[in-house]
Amino acid sequence: MKKKLTKRIFQIALIGSSITSLFFVPWILVWAWILPLPNTVQAQLEEGIEHGFDGMIVYVDQAGKPAAFYAAGWHDRKNEIPARPQALFKIASITKLYVAVAVAKLVKDGRLSLDKTLATYFPELVGRIENADKITLKMMVQHRSGIPNFVDHPNYWSNPPKNKQETLNYALDLPADFEPGKDYGYSNTNYMLISDLIDKVLGYSHLQFIKEEILIPLKLKNTFGSLHEVDISEVMSGYYVGVEEDLKNEFSGLMIATAEDVGIFLRALNDGSVFKEGEQEIYSSIYVYKHTGLLVGYQSIAEYHKDIDTVVIQFNNTTNFDGYDWNLAEICYNRIVKIIRKQH
Repeated sequence: MKKKLTKRIFQIALIGSSITSLFFVPWILVWAWILPLPNTVQAQLEEGIEHGFDGMIVYVDQAGKPAAFYAAGWHDRKNEIPARPQALFKIASITKLYVAVAVAKLVKDGRLSLDKTLATYFPELVGRIENADKITLKMMVQHRSGIPNFVDHPNYWSNPPKNKQETLNYALDLPADFEPGKDYGYSNTNYMLISDLIDKVLGYSHLQFIKEEILIPLKLKNTFGSLHEVDISEVMSGYYVGVEEDLKNEFSGLMIATAEDVGIFLRALNDGSVFKEGEQEIYSSIYVYKHTGLLVGYQSIAEYHKDIDTVVIQFNNTTNFDGYDWNLAEICYNRIVKIIRKQH
């Protein structure tokens, strides 16, 4: 089912891309941007649904005020279940923030070294990943390794990998994107290797380490490492334009969490309370304090806004072939932040 569905999405994307290359004016983006700013966050979410999102969730943690929860559209379109603020969601690359925190903790503890190379940690990859003897752990965390991104392989979507090894194979035996440390290139391969490295060093799953060192101390009971750990009905459905099927059971999506849990974590990341002594200095030298996530059917934005001391998390469950839904999500998010600033 997964392979068949992925190929269908890939075919729609190819057809759509051809049409788009001939003529496409994103009037929906212009319209979403120029509309008068609503007075409330809820009204902005309802606007987002009118623009084409199936469902949206927003969590706002503004210092000195109770946390605010918003939802609009569908949690499950087929069964007509309305969106709910406490739904679980595939947070995709926001997972990288948790992994980077784990790296900082292990570096402080002396179990990892930012200066050791990929060749040192994974000698079996020498000759399979170019410059393995020059790529350091720090470069990998910062996306400055030059290791190709496995999702950019031409066969990734048309012939999706069945397991982690097949996923890694799509990044092996290829020329480097650039010399290590000389440029920036976002690559999911970096973080797959980092997660494997943490597993190797610890002798158990990096997800267990994240649970023990991050989730439990922050009392985050609605953050999980796998779909197998949750009641699937609690996961918000995901949709790809042109495909009728619900994608909640497709694609791993990395970690799964509620918007509230992501918001609590992001607050702790930015105020430093997720760290023990000496760990935040290491983290600040290697990674960022905000992130976005994108997976077929799922988009997420997590950011702390220092000027208003506010965390804003946005989830929306619709993606499409030409990517304008991502631009639309950013427009909605920025308008929500403007509304909050006006009310501050």
